[in-house]
Amino acid sequence: MSTPDPVSGAPEPARATRLLVVQLCRTNPLGTLADWLRGAGAEFDVVLASEQPLPATLDGYQGVVCLGGDASALDELRHPWLASVRKLLAQAVTRNLPTLAICLGAQLLATATGGIVRPMEDGPEVGGRLVAKRDSVSTDPLFADLPWTPDVVQFHNDEISSLPPGAQLLASSPRCQNQAFLVGSCGYGVQFHIETTTDMVLDWAAADPDAARLAPRGGFTREGLDQLHQDLAETWEPFTQRFVRLAEEGPRPSASLGRTLPLV
Repeated sequence: MSTPDPVSGAPEPARATRLLVVQLCRTNPLGTLADWLRGAGAEFDVVLASEQPLPATLDGYQGVVCLGGDASALDELRHPWLASVRKLLAQAVTRNLPTLAICLGAQLLATATGGIVRPMEDGPEVGGRLVAKRDSVSTDPLFADLPWTPDVVQFHNDEISSLPPGAQLLASSPRCQNQAFLVGSCGYGVQFHIETTTDMVLDWAAADPDAARLAPRGGFTREGLDQLHQDLAETWEPFTQRFVRLAEEGPRPSASLGRTLPLV
């Protein structure tokens, strides 16, 4: 809501909700999330964590988005910058800043707050798939209004095998139990992708053809992916709008589990 200018008395223009976007690699940019966030009234700074230093503080930001990447959350020796991402995500949870962490970002959010990540026992989960909401999301500000089995894009070799202490499970699938979770008052992790474009997914498939062959629905075709992304937009653009509104409202009250999280 705009407030009157103290001099003229005219309403001041509403300030955009400011977000920090942590991009983990060049091949997983914001994609469609860029337009959805702007359309919801957000502005954002993007930091490429694998090549640039992260901000020392989250002062001035009202929320955090952490994207996926081609590194493994378990491979900190090859990717030492992963530690700084985990530290920043832990800081966001501690400060009760609305956070949306996607795929590798979700795995880093989980491990930053006491969860466990491991390689998937039956191989990668890949392609357009469905996840199922849990009954417990009926009052959640982001997940309550989702369809019960929304479409998502999967492309991951590792999984969150144990959620952080006190975290709430929000969505599951037969291949991967912990598809979405809430840690603290507003730290959301989703194992799947919602931000992709057809070209992004085709590039991933070309870079990892062995994994791409595991995709259902006839594999990765441009026509099939175009239709899938139309379906994704119907569900996940409103979800993104709700996230921006959550960030606009400011830091949320601490959840009861806040003092027990083993933050890095």
